Amino acid sequence: MSASAAQQLSKSDIASVARRATPSPRRAALGISLGVFADICVVGLLALSMWLIVRAGEQPPILHLTFAIVGVRAFAIGRAAFRYAERLASHDAAFAQLATLRSETFEALVPRVPGAIESHRRGDVLAAFVDDLDQLQDEPLRVRQPLLVSLIVVGLSLVVLALISPIATLILAAALIIAGGLAIWLSQRVSARSDHALSEARAALADLLLERFSAAHVLTAYGAVAEQREKIVAAERRLADAQTTRTRSAGLTAALLSLASGLASVAIIMALAPGYSLDGSSLSAPLFAAAVIVPAAVFEVFAQVPAALVARRTVRASASRVAVLTETPLPLEIPAEGPQPGVTLPSAALEDHEPVIATRGLSVRHPGAAAPAVAGVNFELHRGSTLVITGESGAGKSTLALALVRLLEYEGEYRLRGVEARALGGAAVRRTVGLIEQQPHLFDADLRQNLKFARDTATDEQLIQVLEQVGLGEWLVARGGLDAPVGERGALVSGGQAQRIALARAILADFEVLILDEPTAGVDRELADRLLTEMLGAVPADRAVILITHTELPANISATHLSL
Repeated sequence: MSASAAQQLSKSDIASVARRATPSPRRAALGISLGVFADICVVGLLALSMWLIVRAGEQPPILHLTFAIVGVRAFAIGRAAFRYAERLASHDAAFAQLATLRSETFEALVPRVPGAIESHRRGDVLAAFVDDLDQLQDEPLRVRQPLLVSLIVVGLSLVVLALISPIATLILAAALIIAGGLAIWLSQRVSARSDHALSEARAALADLLLERFSAAHVLTAYGAVAEQREKIVAAERRLADAQTTRTRSAGLTAALLSLASGLASVAIIMALAPGYSLDGSSLSAPLFAAAVIVPAAVFEVFAQVPAALVARRTVRASASRVAVLTETPLPLEIPAEGPQPGVTLPSAALEDHEPVIATRGLSVRHPGAAAPAVAGVNFELHRGSTLVITGESGAGKSTLALALVRLLEYEGEYRLRGVEARALGGAAVRRTVGLIEQQPHLFDADLRQNLKFARDTATDEQLIQVLEQVGLGEWLVARGGLDAPVGERGALVSGGQAQRIALARAILADFEVLILDEPTAGVDRELADRLLTEMLGAVPADRAVILITHTELPANISATHLSL
C-alpha cells in the first residue's frame, strides 16, 4: 500500500470493508450460540469430571454419583456435537457472506478500470482481490465470534466459581487479566512486524508468478527462465519466513497461557488448602478439586481472545489493502454517479434528422493529467452512418472512445438520443454504445461461451449464423464447431479472427452504436482493407459505426471523417 493511498483512508473506510465480510446478526446468532454451548461443555466436563473422580474416591452410595455420571456423558457428547454444529453454522454464514463480499468488491473495482488502479502492481491487485478477501472471512470466524463466545463463557465460569470460592475466583480473574495482557502484548508486538512483511511477500510472489506465466515466451526466448525461477523461490522463502514468524508468535502465546493456567491452579491450592478439612466444615474435597481444575478449562477457552485480537489485526490489514482499491475517492476523470432519477433513453424510433450521438466541445483527460488528451470534439452521428476518426498515435482517439462508453468522464456536451449521457449513467450508455477494443478480450473457453457472453439466450443456430455473417463460417467448420477453444486471451486465434469474434459478439448484443478501435492494427495493408470492408459490411444497416484508425480507408467505404 502506498503512503499516499493509506493517508486517504479513514477508519470508517476500513471498517466498511470489514462489515461487508460480516454476516448479519440474525445469521451469525446461531453459530455464536452453539459456540457458547460448546465451550460451556468444555469447562463443565473438566470441572464435573474432577468432582466425580474425587467424590467417587469417598465411596458414597452409587445413587449419589448418578447425576454426575450422566452430566459427564452429556458434557462429553455436547462438546463434540455443539462444536460440529457450530462449525457448520458459522462457516456456512461466513462463506455465504464471502460470496457477497466478492461480488460487491468486484462491482466497486469495475468503475476504477481504466484509470484508477493502473498505478498498483498486478500482484497487489490480485493479492487484494483473492488473498485479502479470503482473509476477511476471518472477521466473523476468528475475530467476532471467538471474542463473544470466550468472554461470555469466561464470565459465566467466574460467576459459577464464585459460588464455590470467591478467593479462587479472584485468583483466576487476576491470572486472566495479567496473562491475557501479556499474551496480547506479545502477540501484537510480533504480528505487527510480520503483517507488513506478509502482505508484501504475498503480493510480490503473485506478481512474479503472473509475470512468469504471462511472459513465458519472452523469458524463454532470452534465456531468463532460470533467473525468474530464482526470484520466485526467493519470494516464496520471504513469504514462508513471515508466516513462520506469525506461527512462532502463536506458539509463544499458547505457552504463556498454559504457564499462567498452571500457576493459577497452584495459587488456588495454596490459598484454599489451609482451610480444607475432612469433616466438611470448610470446602469439600470434590469442590476443592473442581476449583483447582477450573482454571485449566477457562484458560483453554480464554486462549481464543489473544488469537482473535491477532486475527483482528491481520483482518484490518487486509481490509485496508482492499479499501485502497475500493474506498479511496475516485479520480474526477472516472465516472462514479449512477443515472439521475427518472432519466431514461426515449423508446421511440429516431427521425432521420435526429442524431444518435451528438457532441459539442467534448473534452476528455486521463486520470491525474493536467491537460486534456482530446479537446473541442464536435460531431453528429446518425443511424446507418459511419464516422471515421483519424489522427496520429497519441492524439486521443482511444481516449475519446472510452469517454463515449462512459469509462472516462468528459467535459462539454455528449448527447445520446438527445439525452445527456452523464444523466443516463454508465450502464445505460453501455447498453446502447458498444466498444470493440484494439485487442478484444477473449475468455479462455470455447467459441460458444465467448459469444453467449453477449446474449445468453442465443441458440447454436443463431451463433453459427452470426459467425457466418462476420466471415468466419468456413473457419468455424475447420475448427470443429462452436466447441473449439480460443485459448487464454485468444491465444489460439489470429488478430483478425479475434476482431471478427468480437464483432459477432457485439452484433449479438445488439448495440445501436458500435465503436471499432483500430480493428486492423498489426495486419498488413491488403488483408487490413479486406478485414475492414467485411467487418463494416457485417454490421446491420440501421446501426451507427464509429471507426477509429490511423490508416487510410479502402475506396469502397463511404464515411464522414473527423481528424483529431
